[in-house]
Formats: sequence, C-alpha cells, structure tokens
Amino acid sequence: MKGSREKLKLRAGLVEHPWGTMKRTLDQGYFLLRGTEKVEVEMRLNGLIYNLKRALRIVGVPKLIEALA
Repeated sequence: MKGSREKLKLRAGLVEHPWGTMKRTLDQGYFLLRGTEKVEVEMRLNGLIYNLKRALRIVGVPKLIEALA
C-alpha cells in the first residue's frame, strides 16, 4: 500500500461500511468480552450475523433455504 493513497482510501471505504453497519444495527459499540480469543469469536459471530442478514435481504428467505437444503 506504500505510495498508493487511492488504493488505501478505497480499502478504508470498503472496510468501514460493514463495520459501521455492525456497530449500528447490532449495537456493537464495544466488545462485550475480554481477551484476544474471546474477542475474535465475538467478532466472527458479528460477521456471520451481518452476512446472514445481507443474504436474507439480497436472496430472500425461500431461496436461501432452498440453497441450504
């Protein structure tokens, strides 16, 4: 990323949207657990919830159930 401000700005913008959405919709301003391993699990669960909510909105419940079957 050295010397490429445009790439850095693009990357920051791509990362900030999901993080901001998770903080706002899942009320995750702070981590509830302490310790690296516990925080990692909490973050992975938040990511899973975020992705499932997106899939439900994009594909819809019937198609998602069909794909999982």
